[in-house]
Amino acid sequence: MKKITILLLLLVTFVNAQTVPKKRDSLGGVLDEIVIIAAKKKKIETDMKMAVSVDEFLASSDNISFIKRGAYAWEPLLNNMSTERSMVTIDGMHVFGACSDKMDPITSYLESNNISEVDIKSGQAGSLHGATIAGSIDLKRKSTAFGFARKWSGAYQTGFEFNNSQFFNLANVSYSNDKLVVDGSISNRKAENYSDGNNHEVNHSQYEKLNASLGVAYKTSDLSSVRVDAIFDRAKEVGFPALPMDLSLSRALITSVAYKQFFEKGIIKVWDTKVYFNAVEHYMDDTTRPENLVHMDMPGWSTTYGLVSKVNLNSENYASEIQLNAYNNLSIAEMRMYPQDRSERTMFAYSWPWVTTTYAGLSMNNYWDISDSSQLTFGGTLGVNYNYSKYVEFNWIFHPGTPQEKTRFLPSLHAGYNVNLGNFNLSAGGGYGHRAPSVSEGYGYYIYNSFDRYDYIGNPDLRNEISYEMNASAGFENEKISINTKVNYFYIQNYIIGRILSLGSPMNYQSVGVKGYTSLDYATLFNFSINTNYTILQNLHWKGTITYARGLDDNQKNLPFIRPLSYQTSLHFSHKKFGFRTSLNGDLKQSHYSPEYGEDETPSYKNWNVSADYNFKIQDYKMVFQVGAENLFNEYYSTYADWGNIPRMGRNIFTSLKINF
Repeated sequence: MKKITILLLLLVTFVNAQTVPKKRDSLGGVLDEIVIIAAKKKKIETDMKMAVSVDEFLASSDNISFIKRGAYAWEPLLNNMSTERSMVTIDGMHVFGACSDKMDPITSYLESNNISEVDIKSGQAGSLHGATIAGSIDLKRKSTAFGFARKWSGAYQTGFEFNNSQFFNLANVSYSNDKLVVDGSISNRKAENYSDGNNHEVNHSQYEKLNASLGVAYKTSDLSSVRVDAIFDRAKEVGFPALPMDLSLSRALITSVAYKQFFEKGIIKVWDTKVYFNAVEHYMDDTTRPENLVHMDMPGWSTTYGLVSKVNLNSENYASEIQLNAYNNLSIAEMRMYPQDRSERTMFAYSWPWVTTTYAGLSMNNYWDISDSSQLTFGGTLGVNYNYSKYVEFNWIFHPGTPQEKTRFLPSLHAGYNVNLGNFNLSAGGGYGHRAPSVSEGYGYYIYNSFDRYDYIGNPDLRNEISYEMNASAGFENEKISINTKVNYFYIQNYIIGRILSLGSPMNYQSVGVKGYTSLDYATLFNFSINTNYTILQNLHWKGTITYARGLDDNQKNLPFIRPLSYQTSLHFSHKKFGFRTSLNGDLKQSHYSPEYGEDETPSYKNWNVSADYNFKIQDYKMVFQVGAENLFNEYYSTYADWGNIPRMGRNIFTSLKINF
């Protein structure tokens, strides 16, 4: 595959999201790539800020935006589509949140100091990890390479952010020799309520997060190794100002055992197999909201067992990866209502009625170097998805006689062609794929949506969503400038969305009605981006990005949460040990909003940021000190993706000190 240096450059400079691997002629080429991965493990940061969260880092990509319900656990939207339509994995492992309100996306269970890279693939090019419409986001953990001599390395980072009094500590350490590798990390973040651009405190926006990970690898032979990994994450006292309740506690344990075998001869180069287990628990309650007339708890649990087995093939100008994915997930979510006297419970229901999802899929991606300047990629997936609802009587209330079990076949295909013509690069591709309804879409029972204030009911008989996709890109690059343009278009049949039901009454006293998940005939989604990098002087660089999206349903009405035209421009100046960055980003007015789904018009905004850093050494320790300010002019604003129009953070001065050894 293309070296990781190229991949990270693509992520930072927003170039083409589809990676075309180069052929590998020998085992040495594969081993070189492992060394490169280890060398680049400390670059999870943005141009403006070193100590970013995983969410902040992902937001630097031009095809990922976020729905925000507070300062913590943002919901990632890939290609302007909700998380139901994308596949988010950790090292290829499927992890499912335990909150029916989507307040614990998978990205919230990692920290930036235990990630080496993020692999983002658009559309059906991301189907290697399972059925998807929008694409895939694979968060890869740090994995140090085996060394010829004993070696210790690590980093410690601390800092403070003034707006929300956030104090954070991030530490990681690695040890390697010719037989053993140990990678460990620990982090803690604690923040109070933040203030908006009018200097008003945004209540219930505090959070506290602890994350720790450990990985141990042992070389069982010259060409094979076994690795054991574990991640523990805990968040507590997390406020969500856009919701009527908060998170008292969330915990996740993510574990895996992997075996990797290299081959010196033959077409098979690498075989990598992993078994994994993860468990997530999530407790939403409103004990901090005494104004609520009726108190409610919403605990949830998610348990997943899985297998990922991948084989890499290589022969002259052809390379292929074949992957088997299989997992079994149990999702449970409850609603418990209480009067003012919480010693008595007045109502109990399952919002996820013990839903088991079993999936098995076989995927193949192929890469063919037609010539020195052109490559063809093609592949596909055949998956089987099985659902079982233990307490199907909750579904029978709205869908009498619906079966307790449901089996679906989920095929997908994709192809792309890439050609380099001197300084120009052109690509075009297409895809076709199915996805099954999510647990909430299929089996959800009275899931309250505080955005449009409706209770949502799932439908087990929903048809598969079917996506037809086209994509293209064009780029130019020389020593001074690079320009890249990307465009994609999705035509999605049986588009799943909520519509008002004529029967049933709301269960939540704040609800205005009941909506049921249903399928539109179709919906369309168009995404466009252009990215430019220009070297003004040897130590002065400029970047610019413009993105635009438009989503319409089968009646040509606007789809919700589609980003308006947005822009970002930045300058980076460096001189000896000093670095200085400034950026301006914003959205234009959201005029294509969807009142049917609770949206309203949001005005345009602009956000100015600055930062400066200084690199120095004390003995053998390399250090970087950074200071900066986000939203420098303290603008008051709320975007299309801020749940309930909660205001964003006002001026935030941040500091950070990083020590590498």
